[in-house]
Amino acid sequence: MRILIALGGNAIKQEKETGTKEEQIHNVDVTAQQIARILAADPTRQIVLTHGNGPQAGNLALQQDLGRTGGIPAQPWDIVGAMTQGQIGYMFQNRLQTRLAQLNIHTPCISLINQVLVDKNDRQFQGENASKPVGNFLSEEEAMQMRREKGWIVKCVKPSAAKPWRRVVPSPDPISNVEAETIRGLIERGVIVIASGGGGIPVISDEAGGFTGVEAVIDKDLAGQRLASAVGADVLMILTDVPAAIINYGKPNAQALGTVRLAEMEQYQREGHFAPGSMGPKVEACLRHVRATGHKAIITSLDKAVDALAGAAGTHIVA
Repeated sequence: MRILIALGGNAIKQEKETGTKEEQIHNVDVTAQQIARILAADPTRQIVLTHGNGPQAGNLALQQDLGRTGGIPAQPWDIVGAMTQGQIGYMFQNRLQTRLAQLNIHTPCISLINQVLVDKNDRQFQGENASKPVGNFLSEEEAMQMRREKGWIVKCVKPSAAKPWRRVVPSPDPISNVEAETIRGLIERGVIVIASGGGGIPVISDEAGGFTGVEAVIDKDLAGQRLASAVGADVLMILTDVPAAIINYGKPNAQALGTVRLAEMEQYQREGHFAPGSMGPKVEACLRHVRATGHKAIITSLDKAVDALAGAAGTHIVA
């Protein structure tokens, strides 16, 4: 069984944490222990891991901006994406190697700096359509200043907050994984591959037949689905902060979903049960996976990963 596991960046740097190396290594280690247990239960399983980078990229972008005062040029979002792929990939690689060795499992592990192709004509690049909030929250005065001085697109994303504004950047739909063939080859040789971190480094095709990085942030779940299809994953498993997808969330008749047919889940999506900024992209990625492959997709929490693969936890979307 080939399993694509997608983990959110918020699980690596949690809300009340400052983002020290020790905090993030600890959180990554929790995931590494789960993956080690998954392999211990069945050594024939093949694992591909992808991850978010939202908090890490936001902090790094702020550091880039602060560095301007010392004459250090700030790097754009594609470079920030590459930097955080290296940062988080190293942590996962390190802890996975450690946890696997403790169980006497000798599966090699490698993290890749990985590009994902997007369309230069995607509507996210047009006008004010950009939709991915990045960086710190701002007051309206600060936001308007950034718009004037730096040309940022800014939007009020949390009206009830003291500082409700944030910068937003394009979040184009991923088309394909540029290094998919290399990743497939590594998996077939028995390597655990960590790839497409943060949704992948967004690139467009250029006139020379190569690729050019662009200022954007790709949704990691949607990019994870493209990677799952590219490597022939039997299961797409999205790990988040809740044990299952929920309909009627926050209402008295809220219901956690167990095994759900594709058509039924599509109907729940049309009815608006899954918020665009949280569960929405996860459900969309799962639906795309099931439609494209006929295979299973799972949504569950990190601590339920092993149980979910055994069919004892999580939301399972099936054809």
